[in-house]
Amino acid sequence: MLRSFLCLALLSAALPAAATAALPVGASAPDFATQVSLAGKPMPFSLKQALKKGPVVLYFYPAAFTSGCTIEAHDFAEATDTFKKLGATVIGMSADPIDKLNKFSVSECRNKFAVGSATPATISAYKVSLPKNPAVSDRTSYVIAPDGKVIFAYSAMDPAGHVKGTMGAVKSWAAQHKHG
Repeated sequence: MLRSFLCLALLSAALPAAATAALPVGASAPDFATQVSLAGKPMPFSLKQALKKGPVVLYFYPAAFTSGCTIEAHDFAEATDTFKKLGATVIGMSADPIDKLNKFSVSECRNKFAVGSATPATISAYKVSLPKNPAVSDRTSYVIAPDGKVIFAYSAMDPAGHVKGTMGAVKSWAAQHKHG
């Protein structure tokens, strides 16, 4: 009995660390437009426009050139060709300025996908702010279907699991929307 109680107590203590993303599956993703960098070149980005092409993998990360964010960028860079084959657009977002993202997009994103500058309003709208610094985002990944609905949401500060989860959601969406 004591062993069961201890296991349950340990499990419930671990749950907050694996909290789910603030926007639940089925929620409408807030529209936004921002400046992004792809292969070191700044350009405009509109979620609404990107969704016209297919699902969007939108992942928020705290800061470019930090260890976890670099690992995550490498993981998404390796998976970007597969995401594209499935019709999905990948975009990373942080509160970093575009000059820093120009460098990050080349060295860590390996010119594979765009990274954008998330405004405080976007961070707030997606409910991904760090508790101790609301102007900075946590590590949360979403997959947004072309209809603007969130079909996958995952929050964890560990970069492991973000690509696997978003890829699974995109593959599932693609399988349900095959034409011909």
